[in-house]
Amino acid sequence: MKKPVKHSHREMELLEALHRLGGSARSAELAKTLDVSEETVRRTIKGLSKSGVVERMYGGAYLVGPRTAPSFFNRITKNAAEKRAIATGVVERVHDGMSLFLDVGSTTAFVAEKLRDRFNLTVATNSIGVAQVLSGHNANRVHLLGGEMQTDERGTFGFVTEQQCRRFSFDMAIFSTDVLSIRSGFLYLNAAEANLAAVVADCSERVLVALDHHKFEQTAPHLGFDASNVDDLVTDQLPKSDLSKEIQGWGINVHLANGDDIAQS
Repeated sequence: MKKPVKHSHREMELLEALHRLGGSARSAELAKTLDVSEETVRRTIKGLSKSGVVERMYGGAYLVGPRTAPSFFNRITKNAAEKRAIATGVVERVHDGMSLFLDVGSTTAFVAEKLRDRFNLTVATNSIGVAQVLSGHNANRVHLLGGEMQTDERGTFGFVTEQQCRRFSFDMAIFSTDVLSIRSGFLYLNAAEANLAAVVADCSERVLVALDHHKFEQTAPHLGFDASNVDDLVTDQLPKSDLSKEIQGWGINVHLANGDDIAQS
C-alpha cells in the first residue's frame, strides 16, 4: 500500500493559499500572501510538483485535479517576454494617485506587477491576481469587484460586476483584449468579458489596450468597446500597413514597448 505523502508546514501553507486563490496563482501572489520571497515559493512549488499535488507553470502553479490548467495560466505562459516589455510601457503612462481599472488579461497581470512601483493608486479590478498583487502596498486602495466567479479566468463577471463598475470614474482603464481585428477592432473570446469591458470604457477618462502583436488580425466572436473609444495601444511590434491605417482612423496613439511613440492623428 502506498504511503500518503507528508508535506512540510511551508508546503501546507502554500497549498492552502492556492485553494484560497481559486486553485491557481502566480509566484508573486503566493509570495505576498505567505510573506516570503518568490525564490522560497518556487522551491516549495518544485517540491509539491514532485509529489503530484501541483503542476508548475511559467510564473506560478495550479492545483492538480480532473481539469487541465486554467485558461489564465495557458495564456500567461505564451509570449511572456513580449508581455513583460509591454507592461513596462504601460506603467510609464500611469502616475501616482491615479484611479485605474485593470482586467483579467494575462498581459494585465504583468502590468499589475510593474504597478507596484506606483503609490496611492485607486484600483478597481475583477481579477483575483491583480487585487492580490496590489492591495496593501504603497498606500494603494484596491476594490475587488463582486459578481459571478469564472475560475478559468480567475475573475468575476456579470450584472453585479458591471453595476459596481458604474460607481467609479476611472482616470484610465487598462485592458488586454484577445484580438485586434482590422474589420471589427478589439474583440474577446468571452462574452461576459466583452460586456464588462464596454461598461468600464464608458466610465473611463482614458482607455489603454496592452496587446502583443500575435493578437493582430486574428478572430474572436465578441465586440467589447468601440475602437474609436481607445486612446492608447501599447504593443511590441508596429502593426502591418492595412491595420495601421485602421488604427490611425480610429485615432489611437500607438506606443511600442521599446519606447517609440507613433502618434495616430
